[in-house]
Amino acid sequence: MSDPRVPGEGSVIELPCGETVRFGDLDLGMREYQCDCGDAHAVVMDVHPPERFLPDFLVEVLREAIDTTSEEMREFGTPHLMGIVLEEFPEAVVAEDASEDADVGYALVWVADFDARRLHEVVVELVIELMEHAVSHGEDEGALREFEGMMHEFDVSAFVDQYRDERDLDAEDPYA
Repeated sequence: MSDPRVPGEGSVIELPCGETVRFGDLDLGMREYQCDCGDAHAVVMDVHPPERFLPDFLVEVLREAIDTTSEEMREFGTPHLMGIVLEEFPEAVVAEDASEDADVGYALVWVADFDARRLHEVVVELVIELMEHAVSHGEDEGALREFEGMMHEFDVSAFVDQYRDERDLDAEDPYA
């Protein structure tokens, strides 16, 4: 968790690798942090839209299908996606509340032990699992078989490559 430092230095995050980084060193356009440990860590902030990982139409479907109970986050978004990731990989992702640091421009930040591309794959894989779970609770066995058949043919890695190319995630787009 973050520890206060000398006044003016800002709060720090202890990364999954054991290194630390100041909130102020993570800017809104950052998707990866090149760590002193030698690895790149995925960085996600609450201000990044879920379309960073998923197509617009799917985000809309998820928003319509998933009821959120939080007064602060009334519609499905990036914090919910990262909550799913954090639940599945609690040792590989750190989440920090930066809301007390008005200089950074974000309230929540997540830093993963894996890079941004791998995080993208993880998000897609977990959303597919969530969708499969939802379909399995439906009354239409045919829909479940059809969904499972489509998912056997779905290549997560190829989807992520194509999506990242289409979104140009190597460009300097802070919300990509």
